[in-house]
Amino acid sequence: MSKKEMIPMNSYTALKDFNLAEAMASELSGMDVSFDRVTIPAAGGTAFELPGELPGETEAAKEFTGVILYHHPMFTYYRERFTGGNNAPDCGSYDGVTGTGNPGGSCGHCPLNQFGSGENGGKACKNKRRIYILREGELIPILLTLPSGSMRDFSVYVKRLLAKGKKSSSVVTKFSLQKATNANGIVYSKAQFAVDRALTPEEITYIASMVEQVKSFATRVNYDDASAEMIDPETGEVLSPLN
Repeated sequence: MSKKEMIPMNSYTALKDFNLAEAMASELSGMDVSFDRVTIPAAGGTAFELPGELPGETEAAKEFTGVILYHHPMFTYYRERFTGGNNAPDCGSYDGVTGTGNPGGSCGHCPLNQFGSGENGGKACKNKRRIYILREGELIPILLTLPSGSMRDFSVYVKRLLAKGKKSSSVVTKFSLQKATNANGIVYSKAQFAVDRALTPEEITYIASMVEQVKSFATRVNYDDASAEMIDPETGEVLSPLN
């Protein structure tokens, strides 16, 4: 019986007796505990690459749904132009407030985090956002890392939810992609967000526990563990390391 057959679909009530930390400690002790990733394609592609059922497999999807358990900034600065690999950034931040590394310190006052410090008027420090998503019928979240070109749409989506008294963790979100072109004529893929359905009061209770568990993991996931190949819509350059 497959995982999807064992876990009730179209519901998050299976989280009732599930503890992510305990499950990972007992079943994945000594093994790689990074989360599977969603890949945003380059050059304006409109299909995500989602984790497949078997190791190393992926499946293309025009859209998918899931609850946003947690999201946070992820800033990365590479002194040398990034061309691929697993190199850690020279400076990075999980909160968008304080950078660790060289130069480190306040992100808000860092000259590398200002427009014009990078190529084509962009920032030398790349501002992305990491999103932990739990799909219905699953118990372990997947990761989506938003490049700068998708940040505004995500911000608008979250603010619209808040205006209605909802959090991103209280609804099932539908994720899709749109082909876009920036002022420099570079074509890129921009993520889109919409409410698929509201969670039931029972589901919200179980999701709340999972949210707290994921928050405790967030800063322990390396920068490259959640980074898929993404193209900066401002410059066309590869943004992030590939595993």
